Amino acid sequence: MSDTTPVPVHDEVAFEDAFGASGVSSGGHGEATVDEPVRDESTFALFEGDEGRLDEPQRRALVALLRHPYVSARTHVDEWRAVLDAEHQLRSRLNDLFLELHVDRDREVAFKRQARSESTRRGFPTLLRDAPYTREETIVLVYLRMRLRADARPGPDQVVVDRSEILGHVSGFRPATATDRTRDEARVAKAIERLVTARVLLKTSDPDRFRVASVVEVLLPLERLVELDTWLRTAATGGGGEPTDGDGAGLPATSDAEDGDDTEPGTAGDDTEEDRA
Repeated sequence: MSDTTPVPVHDEVAFEDAFGASGVSSGGHGEATVDEPVRDESTFALFEGDEGRLDEPQRRALVALLRHPYVSARTHVDEWRAVLDAEHQLRSRLNDLFLELHVDRDREVAFKRQARSESTRRGFPTLLRDAPYTREETIVLVYLRMRLRADARPGPDQVVVDRSEILGHVSGFRPATATDRTRDEARVAKAIERLVTARVLLKTSDPDRFRVASVVEVLLPLERLVELDTWLRTAATGGGGEPTDGDGAGLPATSDAEDGDDTEPGTAGDDTEEDRA
């Protein structure tokens, strides 16, 4: 005769078995606790307290974009590669500062520009200087863009201009009433200096010869070139028209970090453009 007495069921054991596969365990006092997920300890920290989410090459690219008017494959090899690899992340960081990132992969150049608020009541705070470009600076810029367009030699930054030819070109726009040649030439010299600071003109071993940076093609598109050229010629013949400024001309924006920095694009202490050519 067999024993048909039912075996007692231990509720505590059944509860633990039922939830054991779901990551729930006993807390030691009859309470079920959920195991915490394993935390990802990976980090890009480069110093104590660092909470940044960019790795070192990306951070260096971000600093270069903020510090210099532009970053190119020729002037900043490593930073340009980082821009290509992390364009989205770098654009996001710049957007946080009310800046836009422009990347031209064909001409291998990237630069920042101040974002414009759609609100007429309150504009965005800015980190960039917004100084209008003078008439002489605009004339020189248009001339450099035309020289690049007319010169078909291969390779970036291959067009070379002399200080004397720049002076001669600008003199063609001098009004008939202008009689102070010394003052006018001083203005052109200042315009050249500013375009060197903006790295539109690149220094060579000869202080009176400059290479024209190919970035001008990106900063001053053809349609804008035609518009500015028409305005300059109309103004030279006594016609109307309002002067342009750096933003309208598409010139690279400058930040306070660039003050006093007239070295070639790249890290501080780089060789001159002539040495690298």
